[in-house]
Amino acid sequence: MFFEYSEKTQNLIAKLQAFVDANILPVDREVREWNDDPANRWKPWPGLEPLKDKAKAAGLWNLFLPEEYGKYSPGLTNLEYAPLAEIMGRTGWCSEVFNCSAPDTGNMEVFAKFGTEAQKQGWLEPLLAGDIRSAYLMTEPDHACSDATNVRTEIRRDGDEYVINGKKWWISGIHDPRCKVLLVMGRTNPENPRHTQQSTVIVPRDTPGVEVVRAQKVFGSVHSPGGHCEVHLKDVRIPKENIILGEGRGFEIAQGRLGPGRIHHCMRSIGSAQLALELMCQRVTERKTFGRMMSDRSSIRMEIAKSYCEIEQARLLTLKAADAIDRHGAKNARDLIGAIKVVAPQMAQTVADRAIQIFGGMGVSDDVPLADILATQRYIRLTDGPEEVHASQLGKFKIGQYAKPGAGWNEIPQT
Repeated sequence: MFFEYSEKTQNLIAKLQAFVDANILPVDREVREWNDDPANRWKPWPGLEPLKDKAKAAGLWNLFLPEEYGKYSPGLTNLEYAPLAEIMGRTGWCSEVFNCSAPDTGNMEVFAKFGTEAQKQGWLEPLLAGDIRSAYLMTEPDHACSDATNVRTEIRRDGDEYVINGKKWWISGIHDPRCKVLLVMGRTNPENPRHTQQSTVIVPRDTPGVEVVRAQKVFGSVHSPGGHCEVHLKDVRIPKENIILGEGRGFEIAQGRLGPGRIHHCMRSIGSAQLALELMCQRVTERKTFGRMMSDRSSIRMEIAKSYCEIEQARLLTLKAADAIDRHGAKNARDLIGAIKVVAPQMAQTVADRAIQIFGGMGVSDDVPLADILATQRYIRLTDGPEEVHASQLGKFKIGQYAKPGAGWNEIPQT
C-alpha cells in the first residue's frame, strides 16, 4: 500500500478539518455542558440539526459508507475514510454532525447490505438522511454475548408474526427521542447448528412491549442524549416481513456489521490519542517545575516520544486493515481487524493516561478532554467484543496459519 493519501483524500481532510475548526470546536464546551446538565437529559443540543444541514450542504455526509454500496455511498473506500474518522474522533460528539456515528453506521450498513427494498425505503433512507436514529440490541445481562452465539432472546414465529421475549443491556442510543428503529438479534432456530440459530429483526421503537428499564451509567455518566440502557422485550410482536435476510442468518449479519464498525472505533481512538499527544506537547512548553521547563526534562521527552511511536504504529496498522478490507473484504481481513481492535483503544488509553500525569490536577478536570478520552477508551476496550476475545481468536488463527506439522526446526534427526 502507499503511505501517502491520494489527492482526493487530502482535499477531503482539508475540507473536513476546516469545517471542524469553524463549526465544531467553537461550540464544543457548550455542547458538553448541555449534555451534562440534568435539566437537558435525553434532549439533543438544539444547535445540532443546523450543523448537520451545514455538513450536508458541504458534501460531508455519510462519509463512512463504503463505495460498494453504490447510490447510497459517497464513493469512499475504507482507506480513504480512515483519516476522516480520525479527525472526527478528536471530539466525542463530532461524528454525528456528519451522520457517521455509531450505532447508526453499523445499522445503515446492515440495511444497505442485507435489507429488502421495502426495508431500505422504510428505514435506511431516513437514517441516511439523518431524519431518525437507531439502536442495535445484541448484548444480554444473563449471557456472555462477546460470543454472539450465546444470544438467548427468543424470537418465535407465530403465524404471520414474530413474538420477541428477552432482556438486553448496554443498548446505546435508545433514549434519544430521535431513535425510531431497533435491530434485535435473538434465537429463532435453537435446534440448528450453533452459528445458524440466530436471526436479526426490525422492531419499530414504539412497538408495544419494548420497555427501557433503566439508564446505565458509564464511569458515572449517562451519556445523554442517547444513553446506554437495559431494555426488556415482553411479547413484542412484529410482522414476519421484518426479519432481515431470513431465519438463521443473524450471526452472519452481526459479523458483517461489526467488522467495519470495529475499524471505525479504532480510527476515532487514534484521533483521540493524537489530540492527547498534542495537548501534552503544548503543556510542557508552558509549565515549569523546580526551576526548569518540563519540556527540558528527559523523562517527559521519553513519554512524548513513546506516545508518538505508539500512535504511528497503531495508525499504520489501522490503514493496513482498512486497505485489506477494501481489497479482500472484512472476512479475509479478520486478522488485521482483530489486531487493531486489540491495539488501538489500549494505546489511546495509555497515551491519555500519560497526558493526564503531565497535566497534573488539570488533567483530571473538564478544563481539558483528557479524562473523557481516558474513560472512553477504557470502555471501547469492551465494545464490539473485549480485546481478550479478539486476541484469542487472532492467536488461534495465527497458530493455524503458521504451525505446520513437519516444519522441521525442532525435529530430531533419525539415526
